[in-house]
Amino acid sequence: MMVKKNINIKNKKAKFEYELLDTYVAGIVLAGTEIKSIREGKASITQSFGEFNDKGELFVINMQVDEYSHASHFNHRPKAERKLLLQRRELKKLRKDVTTSGLTIVPLNLFINDRGLAKVRIALAKGKKLYDKRDTIKDRDSKRNLARVKKSFNT
Repeated sequence: MMVKKNINIKNKKAKFEYELLDTYVAGIVLAGTEIKSIREGKASITQSFGEFNDKGELFVINMQVDEYSHASHFNHRPKAERKLLLQRRELKKLRKDVTTSGLTIVPLNLFINDRGLAKVRIALAKGKKLYDKRDTIKDRDSKRNLARVKKSFNT
């Protein structure tokens, strides 16, 4: 069993698909086999999003945490809903923004903090239109070309 030292599972598509407005760091409620699987780096948040239930609790939906390899029949479900832990005022603000403005909650990265706890960095986000995505691609290509020109000029 190989346990990585620092776990930082990123959602690389989030910055491309969404315009990020506000970020938060939330704790996450996990079962024993789930945290062991995350410590091995076997999780994915690319397809996931945040959603509120009737009680005002925030859950991350569609987060893939692979089954733990050394577990018996007490293993967890890979795509279960997992509760996110935030302060009450942050939850109220997020819920208000999601319901009134039509914004969404997107996980940016999943990491293990210094104390060994799993945390999720989430963002309040607004979906980008197709032309915004084209602008993002154009900016990225121009930066890449500029860096290439600078490198050739310096040598």
